[in-house]
Amino acid sequence: MGAGRVYRGGSADGPSSSISPSSAQPPSETASTSVTQTVNGSHDFKITGYSLSKGLGIGRYIASDVFMVGGYTWAIYFYPDGKSPEDGASYVSLFIALASEGTDVRALFELALLDQSGKEQHKVHSHFGRNLEAGPYTLKYRGSMWGYKRFFKRTALEESDYLKDDCLSVRCSVGVVKSHTEGPKVYDIPVPPSNINEHFGQLLERVEGTDVRFDVNGEVFNAHKLVLAARSPVFMAQFYGPMKDRDKECIKVDEMEAPVFKALLHFIYWDALPDIEELTGLSAKCASTLMAQHLLAAADRYALERLRLLCEVKLCEDVAINTVATTLALAEQHHCQQLKSVCLKFVALPENLRAVMQTEGFEYLKTSCPSVLTQLLEYVARTGEHCAVTHDYISQALDGGDANGRRVKQRV
Repeated sequence: MGAGRVYRGGSADGPSSSISPSSAQPPSETASTSVTQTVNGSHDFKITGYSLSKGLGIGRYIASDVFMVGGYTWAIYFYPDGKSPEDGASYVSLFIALASEGTDVRALFELALLDQSGKEQHKVHSHFGRNLEAGPYTLKYRGSMWGYKRFFKRTALEESDYLKDDCLSVRCSVGVVKSHTEGPKVYDIPVPPSNINEHFGQLLERVEGTDVRFDVNGEVFNAHKLVLAARSPVFMAQFYGPMKDRDKECIKVDEMEAPVFKALLHFIYWDALPDIEELTGLSAKCASTLMAQHLLAAADRYALERLRLLCEVKLCEDVAINTVATTLALAEQHHCQQLKSVCLKFVALPENLRAVMQTEGFEYLKTSCPSVLTQLLEYVARTGEHCAVTHDYISQALDGGDANGRRVKQRV
């Protein structure tokens, strides 16, 4: 029998089908990043009865309570007679110590003796914000310290603003150095943004599950007590407090228009202002301003602070001749100081004041908030802008005013 040939990687009729370099897959590329940063924290240590601590003895200390930064506990040590015998109690010493188990803990430190005169001239020794030739300080074991034997000469300290009412205030900051390596992600999971407001908004649009109704000027609104109570402390007290309306099937809301209450509910469920044009069917800017005015009052009534601030912002942006007087009265009644300042500045301009005085809102302002007119004059006096002209305009407005108005004029 003849011996047969063995062919590897091919057939007897052709060459081997080996992979050529040109058809090989390119090598995969990966990357990683080493991230080194500090985990920061601080602790304030007040030392009372400083004079009583003198004579404690060289090398003896007063310790703060321990505090946690970067996964380790720390303590501040104050030595009223100093730490070193060779200094003969001439200096006070101040140190930060590692109070928990740990080896080779690397950290940045800052020790500050606080100026108690209000001049902010603190005595500070700090690693932060400067280049360190040897890098962060390393504490080898529990009890390791960083600080200063001669932190402050004692005679100078006792004559300084750092000592007040026999008390010292020390602030210690610690930045523990942490390192980790971030490799390439092996996943790609898109996470959609939160849509909890959409779920609650849809809850408002459905009748199922509602357990309270509101009658507002003849229009009825369905809602959920728990949702309202969670958003408003006023509703919480109304439904679950001592004066609870739990058993009422329908609650009548007085002194509020139905579109305003509808907008209020929209904010409670959606956490956003509604589309005013869609809500009222009006596109005029004054309609938007009027809704914001009413909604601000409603927000104050139900202690919805975020809604109140949103309305205040909108009214600051939309200040105008025909609405500023009523907005100013509203700002005064609901303690919106920034809105009030914006309105006063706008009204005080001579080119605006005459026109504002012709509006119905100015008559309302005179009767409902006469003290604001005095504040307007005081504002003009502070700014010094066309003061005499503005005084004349306001005096004219007060000539036909009520008793309150005349009292304002007399004060001026």
